[in-house]
Parts: sequence; structure tokens; C-alpha cells
Amino acid sequence: MELNYKSFGEGYPIIILHGLFGTLDNWQTIAKKLAEKYSVYIIDQRNHGRSPHDDAFDYGVMADDLQAFMESNWIYEAHIIGHSMGGKTAMQFALNYPDLVNQLVVVDIAPKAYEGGHQTIFEALLSLNLTKITSRKEADELLQPKIKEFGVRQFLLKNLTRQKAGGFKWKMNLPIIYQNYEHILSAIESEDAFDHPTLFIRGGTSDYVKAEDMAPIKTLFPSAELATVAKAGHWVHAVAPDTLLELVVDFLKRD
Repeated sequence: MELNYKSFGEGYPIIILHGLFGTLDNWQTIAKKLAEKYSVYIIDQRNHGRSPHDDAFDYGVMADDLQAFMESNWIYEAHIIGHSMGGKTAMQFALNYPDLVNQLVVVDIAPKAYEGGHQTIFEALLSLNLTKITSRKEADELLQPKIKEFGVRQFLLKNLTRQKAGGFKWKMNLPIIYQNYEHILSAIESEDAFDHPTLFIRGGTSDYVKAEDMAPIKTLFPSAELATVAKAGHWVHAVAPDTLLELVVDFLKRD
């Protein structure tokens, strides 16, 4: 599977993985700043953005996608950064292919299983008749009764693309993502540990990574440390990009 990507800068490679319903563009601003010292790749994971669609959708196949991407781009080792779903992909990749990862950064996600919290979003998105919608504004108005937060709606609507024949379609493979949602909620598992330097960054107002999660994190990632961005929620990179960037740069400098 040839993943869609963008690259910036020169130097030691960094690969960044977005979260559920996201695209590589979510990380473009941070990628360009990191590109002042690194060669940075932002990737659309399978069934997202402009990457291919496929019925298989779990962390094992997404880790394999990343391995194939690195091989096809002659990248033999990299720093890996992942947010939310992308953070779980990054963790699975580091555990499956430890020799390909130098340092690992995981943003606001733990390796544990989560309870579903996106059912309302799925219902709202699946209810849209995209062939009849004439504008993004109309799509936004139709989503508003179920998805109150303007920022969340705008984030989701970045997945819309206009069709030449009229109407819109999703860039993401929404039916397969929904069908495999339980795989995205599942825990990351491995019989081995990844002992390279690892930084977990959590949002201070997010409940995705709790203090008690550090013990199981340390089982899989014994060199892990935790940093908290005080006033940020789950989308740390959107709410506090400068603070996140400072944490990442300081961590990577230790290499």
C-alpha cells in the first residue's frame, strides 16, 4: 500500500502519524517547523486522507504500512511521532520493528483499550446524504444538531471533497473505519518491550492518559517518561502547538 505523504526539510528523518478522522494536514504546521533541522514526513494512514482504502484496518496492518513506507523511501531509522490513533500505530510499530525507531513520541494516548466515545460522530457523519449536499456550509448545518462543537465539525469536514458530477464524498473510508472501530479502541500488545527513549505527552484537561496508566506504559516502554501540557485537551498539537513543539525538540535533542 503506497501511503500518501508530504515531506519537508533535510536531516535525520521524523515521521508523524495523525489520529482518527484526521489527515496529514493536521500536522503540517508543526512538521514545517521541525523541518528546520530534520527531514519530516507526514503521512495519511490507510483509509484516511488521500491514502488507499482497504477492508483491513487495525494496528498490525498500519504498523506494516509504515514499515513498507520507510522501505520504499529508503528510510532505515527514524524518530516516530503519533497522536491518538496514530500514537497507537506508532507504539505498535516500535514494538514490532524496534530497529527502525530511534526515539518515540506518543501524544495523548496510552496502549490500553478504550471505551468508545465516537458513536455520535459516526451516526452524524453516516446520516449525511453527500450526493445531495451543495456546500460545506450545508453539511456543517446538518451536523450541528448532533455535533455541537464548531471546531470538531470543522475538523471532520476537512474530510469532504467535491465530486465533479456534483455533491461531495468522504476522502476517508468511513464505512470501514466504522466497521473496524473496535480494533481502533483495542489495546496495543506485545511479548517484547521497546526500550528506546520514549516520550508520552498528554493534555492536562484530557482524560486519555491518566497517572495510573504509567505502570502499564512502563511495562511495554520501560524508558518512557510523561509530560503534561497543562491547558490542552486531546488535540494538543492544535491547542498548544508551540508548547508541544518545544517538548518534542528538547526530547529529540538528547539523541
